Amino acid sequence: MDFLLDPNFAYLILLGAIILSLLALVTPGTGVLEISAIFCFLLAGYAAYNLSINWWALILLLLSALPFGYAAKTGKKLFLGISIFLLVIGSVFIFAHDGKWISVNPIVAFLSSGILAGSFWIVAVKFFQTLVTRPTHDLEALIGLAGEARTVIYNEGSVYVNGELWSARSEVKIPAGCRVRVIRRDGFTLFVEKIG
Repeated sequence: MDFLLDPNFAYLILLGAIILSLLALVTPGTGVLEISAIFCFLLAGYAAYNLSINWWALILLLLSALPFGYAAKTGKKLFLGISIFLLVIGSVFIFAHDGKWISVNPIVAFLSSGILAGSFWIVAVKFFQTLVTRPTHDLEALIGLAGEARTVIYNEGSVYVNGELWSARSEVKIPAGCRVRVIRRDGFTLFVEKIG
């Protein structure tokens, strides 16, 4: 188990544990990712216990999430750079080993932090885009739209609205071919009124 006490290997195991944890959050179910993440955290914990951690570097690693989140939400890449800078600095100094200030190879820290931040950037930007994007099948958006009665509408019938044929109802009889407006919906049934 001496290979676990190599700061570079311990750092990569810790990053692997973080990645596996995040993947387990977004793809729950099998338990494989969860068990793998726990195993990696145990290995990283063993290494951290024997190597000792610089707490200020750990705080920098945790703080790197704040500018990253802001950058992903706003698209300001300056904050992504700040996040990567904090991530690399925290990574290089995370372990105190044999009295050395720098125990993780800066190239390893920079490359792995850059790959991690770049991957998370893509995921976070897509996540925030989905939060503000209106669903393409938003049935509430049909209310107020105009269409055409394809059959006689009263207790039941059909209308052509927004490029699709829908089941429809009306409180009054509407002849086929009339222009109608959607006033409300109940599931996939539209309630319409005659225009004009």
